[in-house]
Amino acid sequence: MSKSTESQPLRLNLNHLSINAAMNQIRKIEVEEEAEKLPEVIIDAAAGQEHAFMRLSHPVRLILEGGLGNYAFAFNDKTDVQMTGNVGHGVGEGMKSGAVRIRGNAGDGVGCSMTGGTLAIYGTAGDRCGAAMRSGGIFVRGDVGQETGIGALGGTIVIGGNAGVNLGDAASNVTIFIRGRAESLAEGVVEAPLRQKEQVRLGLLLINASIRGDAKDFRRVVPKAMLEAEQPKSGELNPNWR
Repeated sequence: MSKSTESQPLRLNLNHLSINAAMNQIRKIEVEEEAEKLPEVIIDAAAGQEHAFMRLSHPVRLILEGGLGNYAFAFNDKTDVQMTGNVGHGVGEGMKSGAVRIRGNAGDGVGCSMTGGTLAIYGTAGDRCGAAMRSGGIFVRGDVGQETGIGALGGTIVIGGNAGVNLGDAASNVTIFIRGRAESLAEGVVEAPLRQKEQVRLGLLLINASIRGDAKDFRRVVPKAMLEAEQPKSGELNPNWR
């Protein structure tokens, strides 16, 4: 079995290994349940590989520099990824758990259909960010393209910059926080007041994604039906949205 310690992380070079071979090496790493830190794996020579580290499910910290192509870290589960470089379309698609932090720009479909985990983009993201997501959190420090959150069924999307047209199109139970402006909101979604508990929640989310920002600078965008369900009905003191 491969071993990785705090002082000696496992180092893999993609000039000498295919993505599948590198993933097989990672899956062999022994993980101690009581360990305070995840074993570290450093990936060298990343240069636009497609479907890189897709369906990786192992509790390690993956550190990588260099660009990757489409569907990087799709269906990520348990792995903590720290990457410097740009990625193509579909990064983190179907993500289940763990964290993926990209210090660069991303293409279309960031976090599409994800069901859990944290996906942070420290640059910009393309169209349909968070499409059909069910749970988890997506954080984009810069701008996002059109139709962000389209068909989203749950989860949270945080946008530090501006958004394109049709923000929140056909979304049902997702909350979008935006600091900049949207070219247009989709039919059926509205801008809502940022309540005190939402400020606290957003502040914690920003810390979790290692994104600087004051929660008070953001506005909340939600489906109209979700906002209506939050309003107290006659005799109701503690309304809930489920």
